[in-house]
Amino acid sequence: MQKILIANRGEIALRIIKTCQRMGIETIAIYSEADKEMPFVKAATKAICVGEPHVSKSYLQIDKILQIAQKEQVDAIHPGYGFLSENAAFAQQAKNAGIIFIGPEPKTIELMGDKIASRLTMEKAGVPVVPGSRHGLKTIEEACYLAETIGYPIMLKASGGGGGIGMVLCENEQALVKFYDSTKKRAMTYFGSDEVFIEKYIADSRHIEIQVFGDQYGNMVHLFERDCSIQRRHQKVVEESPSPFLSDKVRQKMFEIAIKAAHAVQYTNAGTIEFIVDEEENFYFLEMNTRLQVEHPVTEMITGLDLVKWQILVARGEKLPLMQDEIVSNGNAVEFRLYAEDPIRFLPSPGKITALKWSEKEGTRIDSGYVEGGTVTPFYDPMIAKCIFYGDSREKALAEAAKFFKDIKIEGIKTNVPLFLNILKSESFQKGEYTTNFLNTNYVK
Repeated sequence: MQKILIANRGEIALRIIKTCQRMGIETIAIYSEADKEMPFVKAATKAICVGEPHVSKSYLQIDKILQIAQKEQVDAIHPGYGFLSENAAFAQQAKNAGIIFIGPEPKTIELMGDKIASRLTMEKAGVPVVPGSRHGLKTIEEACYLAETIGYPIMLKASGGGGGIGMVLCENEQALVKFYDSTKKRAMTYFGSDEVFIEKYIADSRHIEIQVFGDQYGNMVHLFERDCSIQRRHQKVVEESPSPFLSDKVRQKMFEIAIKAAHAVQYTNAGTIEFIVDEEENFYFLEMNTRLQVEHPVTEMITGLDLVKWQILVARGEKLPLMQDEIVSNGNAVEFRLYAEDPIRFLPSPGKITALKWSEKEGTRIDSGYVEGGTVTPFYDPMIAKCIFYGDSREKALAEAAKFFKDIKIEGIKTNVPLFLNILKSESFQKGEYTTNFLNTNYVK
């Protein structure tokens, strides 16, 4: 593999470029007119403008991206995460054009992208799933009947949803009736299908995901878990590994089930099996993400492995670099997603970054797509950086994080640093006694 096109932007594009450089692989970056001065554009071997700022006219332009890939004679496309990373049609079209898609097979992406179909697949494989619909809901009457049978509260979800979009908590029938039509409309707008379903809502739960990796020879491994329970509006804010909540017995059982789930769909490349875990440590399959995760650096910190390198090796037909008994977890890592946003109203805060200074040292890793003087535009996700901290104990990793965020200097835009400092001061967070409701009950100012 000599040349890879990166169908993404920002910090993940830069992250992939760095691994490619270490492997002696040329990179083709695509960029929108709004991103022409971004660091990833300058870091790539070659960069080509793909269109106007809006994603629909640039980073989602499948035909144009594939035309660029063919013209530049690339061997493969890395989709990063978000955008086209879980678009089965894009993966298939790349494959049809003789270009390697760095990810799983298109049929796997399609199957796992359908939340109802994925639930049924996992049920058949013997993987525990949250009680809920076995097919898309046809009417509000059917939804109300099923919700009453399962028992409130329930989650109303878009079948093609992801990233917290198209999810509504309904405490009673009145709420379900109120949100049913608007959720279907939102699902159609974002995912091209208005199909919705319901699941039992498990209160005071943990969101635990297992990193899995498979190759074309049937080998499958896990690379331990990540606890993603600190969330806002169903979107992850802080992730850590190992989870401070899980017992070793349940942790090992989750690893076994995650491997079983991945084998059930003959999975290849990097993927994540996501579970919801209740107070008694009963766990249930939520979904499978068929791509590299935003929080993959947490796993890299505790294993010392380069997951992007693994992706490339597997995509070009090699076996997994290590088998299960050769993969070791050491220490603790925690990641904070640093956003340009109003820390009170949780709204994006685009603008020019007039000052950006932080201290990177051993045990601290900053994956950022911005430099001082750069501009966070309103066109894309406003994440400035992923800040990852490592220590031989959880206490040391959190202490590094607290010092980092006290000393950080960012001017010109508002950020969620005050939120991080509040989280780090929280006794329940320090003790590892948090759930997915943490921010709803602990963040006061």
